Amino acid sequence: MLIREGAADDWPRIWPFWHRIVAAAETYAWDPDTSEEDARALWMAPGKRVYVAEDDTGAVVGSAYVTANYGGPAGRIANAGFMVDPDHAGRGLGRRLAEHVLAVAKSEGYRGMVFNAVVETNPAVRLWTSLGFSILGTVPDAYEHPRHGRVGLHIMYRAL
Repeated sequence: MLIREGAADDWPRIWPFWHRIVAAAETYAWDPDTSEEDARALWMAPGKRVYVAEDDTGAVVGSAYVTANYGGPAGRIANAGFMVDPDHAGRGLGRRLAEHVLAVAKSEGYRGMVFNAVVETNPAVRLWTSLGFSILGTVPDAYEHPRHGRVGLHIMYRAL
């Protein structure tokens, strides 16, 4: 698998799995009805460093971004987003993207990374904790999960 910096023309290959994941409403606190235009603005916004993961055929099978979570004096704390095409899940792609983005964030001078709203039933919670993230707190009953009902949103952090 190749992880490379994303380009504007990668969006049409990211959008199908981005839409599928967000529309499922199980892991992201974004509107499941987000339009493609708004989704592109969220994922590919100026200031975000976007990466894509390609398989051996050159297909984009995952994407991630890193950006500042805060501004000003707190601007050295990063935030990131990760998506792996569900048809390619369970192959370690999320871990490889996460390791890549963590290394990029550290090399760019970020001192830590925070995730603001991790759905507590998201299987990725195990991945984040295995990579050294801790749960700082949980906002109870903050997320309307389509299968589990109201669940909490974790705030997770890791020093870099």
